[in-house]
Amino acid sequence: MRTLGGRYRLVNRIGLGGMSEVWRGHDHVLDRPVAVKIMAPAVEGTLGEAGVALIRAEARSAARLAHPNVAGVHDFGTSPAAGRDVPYIVMELVEGETLSAHLAAGRLDWRIGVRVCAEVAAALAAAHAENVVHRDIKPANIMLTPAGAKVLDFGIAAVAGSPDPDPDGPVMGTPAYIAPERFEGCPATPAADMFALGTLLHHCLSGRLPWTARTHTEMVLAQRFTDPDPLPRIDGLPPEVLDLCSRCLSRDPAERPTALMAALLLAESVDARVYVPLGELSAAPVDERAAAAPWDERAASAPTEHHVGRHRA
Repeated sequence: MRTLGGRYRLVNRIGLGGMSEVWRGHDHVLDRPVAVKIMAPAVEGTLGEAGVALIRAEARSAARLAHPNVAGVHDFGTSPAAGRDVPYIVMELVEGETLSAHLAAGRLDWRIGVRVCAEVAAALAAAHAENVVHRDIKPANIMLTPAGAKVLDFGIAAVAGSPDPDPDGPVMGTPAYIAPERFEGCPATPAADMFALGTLLHHCLSGRLPWTARTHTEMVLAQRFTDPDPLPRIDGLPPEVLDLCSRCLSRDPAERPTALMAALLLAESVDARVYVPLGELSAAPVDERAAAAPWDERAASAPTEHHVGRHRA
């Protein structure tokens, strides 16, 4: 079996994408299972240093997010192969099924769908707080586990507001989930992720996409010029969830809610708990002139000492 970095043994392949594949692996040093994402053999020799930089950027984007709804990144490295370095990312091994596998059987119970989207929104709130835009929120990148939803694959994540490297190239992402302004040359912003979240929520509640199209081109045109298909009548679904879905799918990015707002609203509607960045919840201004409590001042200034007690018979 192949071993990377003298530490990570590749056991079996568990996922395959356009540019990379994911393997179940074993970390010899910490004796634990891991997931290893490595460039697919068909492309590993074609990208050179650009490929290494791309994988490293993905690792850094995900590693900045310590969040229960984001698959954790453990390590990044390169492995020599035929005179070149092949980059890899070592990640938390997430056991479960993708949301796309669940949706293939039909729409979810609305309580489950709303809870999943609340957790995805919480993950996005954490990413946006770090100025990271995921750019590829879709069912295939959401893993459902016993501990909740996990957002995967930050492979095309970008700094919020950064221009595309190739303005004349294709828009990165999955057409059905790409915000319409992205096709007009606008940079990716948190609002673009919120459009994808609205599409995801609509898909969970209805079992289909908000727009019906036969081709990618038809999909792009439908998103830009027609209203989304209405959601079916769902008994018990709170009206604020319907309103949130509609606002997320707005063609005007300024009309879309923040990920924090979406996470809190969706979680409240199903009495769930989500983890959101604490800094964004600080609505009240902080008075920096306020004095610290006397106990805090004493504790902060006290020297650190280590006392070893002596046992007496």
